[in-house]
Amino acid sequence: MNKEKDIIILGIESSCDDTSASVIKNGYLLSNVIASQKVHEEYGGVVPELASRAHQQNIIPVVDAAIRRSGISNTELSAVAFTRGPGLLGSLLVGTSFAKGFALAQNIPMVEVNHLQGHVLAHFVREYDTEFDPPQFPFLCLLVSGGNSQIIMVKNHLDMEVIGQTIDDAAGEAFDKCAKVMGLPYPGGPYVDRYAKEGNANAFQFAKPRIPELNYSFSGLKTSFLYFLRDRLKENEKFIEENTADLCASLQRTIIEILLDKLVKASKKTGIKEVAIAGGVSANSGLRQAMINEAERRKWKLHIPKFAFTTDNAAMIAITGYYKYLRGEFTGQDAIPFARMDIRQ
Repeated sequence: MNKEKDIIILGIESSCDDTSASVIKNGYLLSNVIASQKVHEEYGGVVPELASRAHQQNIIPVVDAAIRRSGISNTELSAVAFTRGPGLLGSLLVGTSFAKGFALAQNIPMVEVNHLQGHVLAHFVREYDTEFDPPQFPFLCLLVSGGNSQIIMVKNHLDMEVIGQTIDDAAGEAFDKCAKVMGLPYPGGPYVDRYAKEGNANAFQFAKPRIPELNYSFSGLKTSFLYFLRDRLKENEKFIEENTADLCASLQRTIIEILLDKLVKASKKTGIKEVAIAGGVSANSGLRQAMINEAERRKWKLHIPKFAFTTDNAAMIAITGYYKYLRGEFTGQDAIPFARMDIRQ
């Protein structure tokens, strides 16, 4: 391979309810376009069928916008990277099918990307005129999103090992479902974060799970929260309305304590002090500040992604595709998406 030739990757992300396309040139971000779907708000959660239909409507204009904003032409692209999984199967099918057609039309190879690896490698997206200080290998990454809560040991760009994970619900689910019980809009996580800034984090106590090793569990917390509200509402039907800020602050503190307790144990067990955070929940201001405080206490070198790279986006898919391209890891037209995938796949 000619090392002097520019490597330009088009990334496509369609794992859930955001349609995104990005162009990366030699590891540097040229564009990152995201189309979000508002249709799910009235249902209180993502409706898979509606999500896949919206992807079909969004993917062509989103890809077109990403390429135009990048300033490059279709003929300059080296490969197209796409999310193969995990995610909603219908949504993944839209992105996978588009990638196949685009690759055939441009006569360029395809690179399949694991969505979870993409979240971790978001830390390696370079931006022009911006300081680049990525994690050094090996490092620990706390991946927290609506569907995943994992502690990952990252040995190099494409060699990752999950050393702790949730055995039931993810942290993001706990945020959203508890918010829904309180009557907050979907997605509830950002609303909890917003109200928590105004509340007393120690106002209420909720159950914490006792899970062995480095694994997580959030189903018990959800149940504890639900029963707590049920009992209080019997005494005062306006309890939630009068205590929203304190409820959100206490819930957020509990989730953060659960997350950091296992991360601290993982750092002690592995001896690794290079620590990163990734995924949609990493946008939570309380978690970010708690990570900063813990890093100062534990002498960690902490890496927190820009807000633009926390939620699902194609820049993380394109950068992962870039590193796979360098290793010659391509996939064929027979590739099919998977709703479930291990981070090593």
